[in-house]
Amino acid sequence: MHSQRQEIRTSHGIMAVEMTAGDGPDVVFIHGNSSSRQVFHRQVSNKTFKNYRLISFDLPGHGESSDALEKTRTYPLPGLAEATIELLEHVVANSPVLVGWSLGGHVAMEMLAQSYAASGLFITGAPPVGPVIAEGFRGNLMSGLASRGRMSAEDAAAFVQSVFGASAEPFMERAAARTDHEFRSTLFSAHRLDEKSNQRDIVSDTTVKTAVVNGRDDRVVNLDYVDGVPFSRLWRETCFRIPDAGHAPFLQAPIAFNALLSAFLADVAWDAAL
Repeated sequence: MHSQRQEIRTSHGIMAVEMTAGDGPDVVFIHGNSSSRQVFHRQVSNKTFKNYRLISFDLPGHGESSDALEKTRTYPLPGLAEATIELLEHVVANSPVLVGWSLGGHVAMEMLAQSYAASGLFITGAPPVGPVIAEGFRGNLMSGLASRGRMSAEDAAAFVQSVFGASAEPFMERAAARTDHEFRSTLFSAHRLDEKSNQRDIVSDTTVKTAVVNGRDDRVVNLDYVDGVPFSRLWRETCFRIPDAGHAPFLQAPIAFNALLSAFLADVAWDAAL
């Protein structure tokens, strides 16, 4: 599908965004830590979604976006949510569905905490955590690589392998190595983590329809914890686990993932039409 790339100047820095030409509802894809908008290429290029305006972008300090102008302001979760909201205001996104993967899912939930008017929330690889963040994850995040400052080429390769496994592509290592080395250390610093909202409470109280889709073999997320979260508007009353997929099911099992995303978007559109 045809897409247009723009660079948007925000108060957080210059952000690279790409949008398809669909004239239907808006769908926003938010990528994970040390990644880029390219990870969603199997969704953005899929004709299943041709009737939607698909918006993907690089978070500050990632991909083709600039590093944050004020890193201590932007790199904690509330700052990333603010930057995303500001970007979406620039491109005039209208009550979009937020599709957030890993860190991107946490950004999306933080946007809801800031009263952002989304029509739907679709999270993958993003456990809605409360005060005890470790409950939502399995072990030390990617052997500590997720929070490491500067990454060597070897670190980037190990990080990508732990996240994507056999679905790894060359651009992913470049994205990990490109990420501002101050991003991870700022995001995961203890006093900055305390600034985030209680995401468990957010999804337990929201009126926004919420889809939860994870890879059954995810080695990062504690899926049993996710199943126990009391979502207030859980789509189809199920936390889906896609077989033969890990932390990135949109790449590792795109047919199954896209089918669920398509069905969710159709249900959100149906609700909006009522």
